[in-house]
Amino acid sequence: MREKNRIAVLSPVAWRTPPRHYGAWETVASNLAEGLVKRGWEVTLFATGDSITNADLQAVVEHGYEEDKDVDAKVCEYLHLSNCFEQSDRFDLIHSHYDFMALAYSHLVSTPVLTTIHGFSSPRIMPMYRKYREGHFVSISESDRCPDLNYLGTVYNGIDCSLYPFQERPGNDLIFLGRIHPDKGLHLALEVARASNLRLLIGGVIQDRAYFEEMIEPHLDGVSAIYLGPLGVAEKNDLFAQARGLLHLNTIPERFGLVLAEANCAGVPVVAMDLGSCREVLAPGETGFLVHNVDQAVAAVSQLGGLNRSACRRRVETHFSIEAMVCGYEKIYRTILSN
Repeated sequence: MREKNRIAVLSPVAWRTPPRHYGAWETVASNLAEGLVKRGWEVTLFATGDSITNADLQAVVEHGYEEDKDVDAKVCEYLHLSNCFEQSDRFDLIHSHYDFMALAYSHLVSTPVLTTIHGFSSPRIMPMYRKYREGHFVSISESDRCPDLNYLGTVYNGIDCSLYPFQERPGNDLIFLGRIHPDKGLHLALEVARASNLRLLIGGVIQDRAYFEEMIEPHLDGVSAIYLGPLGVAEKNDLFAQARGLLHLNTIPERFGLVLAEANCAGVPVVAMDLGSCREVLAPGETGFLVHNVDQAVAAVSQLGGLNRSACRRRVETHFSIEAMVCGYEKIYRTILSN
């Protein structure tokens, strides 16, 4: 019934929804909101005021605090959270993509709250999750779960496949896309590219400035290794058109890895460390290779040409599209609403 279709999607306010460049959680919240609207749900998106959506937009923070350094991040966050929960009686369900902070409001309202856990950033946040362990939780991969929590299922993140045209012909270069931080292993990607005698093109937000200056910048010669800065969708597609393969040599377990799905969607195979969800997103030997060290990654790069780029695209359309994600969440919504 229509009155059971009122969903509040709570997005972060670090960046615009959808983000201009970096912002994985905002990307997922945007894709979900747009997908739900297409499926006939009444959706209100709580996000920054400059966000773009076909849902009803509710905002008290005009710009993401990462994009407006004149504002205080914590003030933005709590203005944003309180705005959503103070309107809770308008909705049949609040779907939070806001990590542990939104949980503090969840027992203060009668509206059920579903939390998608996009990753546990630190053991220090776990007391919040354990306090609210009886709430409704969704994981974004089977590998990224806490045994103490009440999970209603796993729903893989979905991307808008129409944004990433299929690149039938492989390019000549290796590429890296992601946060420039030790967790994402750009220093290892540089090693692999050098050993493979291939150019490495790099896109992403510099999140750890000391790491970039000490371990990355000295290797950026403008010829064999080139840093392109943060990239939007159009720039990513330019990169995919030049790509033989994507290197994702993460040094910690990957929670999901949107960039793996984006690259595969464009037909670009991936070489990734076998940590966390990489073996769920990739089909080893079909859409990429899982490795455990630099030597294995170099060997995998030499085999990229043998993979079927169309198979990469098909896997994303089946498992990691907006449509697949929305269908997964619809089942969970109906479970909660029926109770």
